[in-house]
Amino acid sequence: MNAEPNRVRVDPGASGQAMAALLRIQQQAFRNEMNPSRAIRLDRLDRLERLLEPESEREFIRLIAEDFGTRSQVETVFAETILVRAGIRHARRHLRAWMKSQRVATALTQRPGRSLLLRQPLGVVGIISPWNYPLQLALAPLIGAIAAGNRAMLKPSELTPRFSQALQARIAALFAPDEVAVVTGDADVGKAFSELAFDHLVFTGSTAVGRLVAQAAAKNLTPVTLELGGKSPAIVDASADLSITAERLSFGKLLNAGQTCIAPDYVLAPRAQVPALVEALQSSMQRRYPSIQANPDYTSIISDRHYQRLRGLVTDAREQGARVIELAPAGETADVAKRKFAPTLLLEVNSAMRVMREEIFGPVLPIIPYDSVDAAIDYVNAHDRPLALYWFGNDRAHRERVLAETISGGVSINETLLHIAQESLPFGGVGASGNGHYHGEFGFRQFSKEKPVFIQSRWSGVRLLYPPYGPFTERLLRLLSRIS
Repeated sequence: MNAEPNRVRVDPGASGQAMAALLRIQQQAFRNEMNPSRAIRLDRLDRLERLLEPESEREFIRLIAEDFGTRSQVETVFAETILVRAGIRHARRHLRAWMKSQRVATALTQRPGRSLLLRQPLGVVGIISPWNYPLQLALAPLIGAIAAGNRAMLKPSELTPRFSQALQARIAALFAPDEVAVVTGDADVGKAFSELAFDHLVFTGSTAVGRLVAQAAAKNLTPVTLELGGKSPAIVDASADLSITAERLSFGKLLNAGQTCIAPDYVLAPRAQVPALVEALQSSMQRRYPSIQANPDYTSIISDRHYQRLRGLVTDAREQGARVIELAPAGETADVAKRKFAPTLLLEVNSAMRVMREEIFGPVLPIIPYDSVDAAIDYVNAHDRPLALYWFGNDRAHRERVLAETISGGVSINETLLHIAQESLPFGGVGASGNGHYHGEFGFRQFSKEKPVFIQSRWSGVRLLYPPYGPFTERLLRLLSRIS
């Protein structure tokens, strides 16, 4: 199926009227086709994968790198295009099973009637995506939305304007405006977008903006999926192999220069092992990035404002007594224009420092000593529930305690980040780190209404309870009370 060109466009600075008109177009299209066939959904998934044909993929990679200043092609492929392709292919393989109505148990007293869950699309899903992984975090929720049979509108970040414009054009070439459409613009456009009466709204970004999005959606009683982030801890157990731990921590922290919602935000380590862990982290980070400013593998901070924010966090920590270990190569001078922020370790931090109160979202890693597993668990639980938690070690009892006694959006054991790459696992936050989830079947269900249906048989025992009531009715109720 070839979609007609998408001729609906919202330019930066536009009012909400054009977006509202686009929403009405999609709503009407949904009413005309409220339960798209599997063939139609597969066609839409196929067209979505065509978005990543080699020429388009190369263009997206180039534009994302230009928006950042520097961003490795490897990081964009590894953390974005591969994950999106995997999600599309997973959805195609499992779509038939996901679409089937699900037979569920029926109460004994209502048999031989039967019960089932009928999965139906919600209607039009709005998706507000961030700048840090602009392709993956726009398209991953879209996969679930269109697999579930919905229409969708996307609002990508204004901080990646080149990519956002290219995504808008490419989507327009592959989808009709009543199927999937992209609107671009500044924060005011994003605000107006969040106020539209979608059937479901997905937002990925900061907790502060997430609160505003949730408030705007609440005016329309629009359910929201919020993926927010926060301060994700990494707990190093006394049983951990520090060389392996340092390698995996440095990878998870420095991918995309730490601009990852599930990057380890700080490390809790046994007090006696902190010096060895610091040495291992220094060695690992310097081996991975022997230079910073001219290194094409090391990602730039997205904007001057974010770069200065990171400098402010480190300055504040230093002024309050933190020991700062900057891992810039000797003799290399920082070039502010390139926005390359060198990996930085912080020791002797305290809760009054901004770096321990705010999500870092950059290549700065505080290391906090602890004296017992109880103390590490208590520290995590004394703060907002994180989007991710990481545990390193070989002590199974300690691992099970951390899993059982902490709450987080997701967990990787002896690794960082990779739980997000598993299509059979949901991705989502809890508490201050968000709510709702997607990926795989979890996304399909998130963007569906699982309608409960009870089908009565020709013969129904309930008729024995029809009035007029009498002694027989009372005896029957006593029987039902015993067997229910």
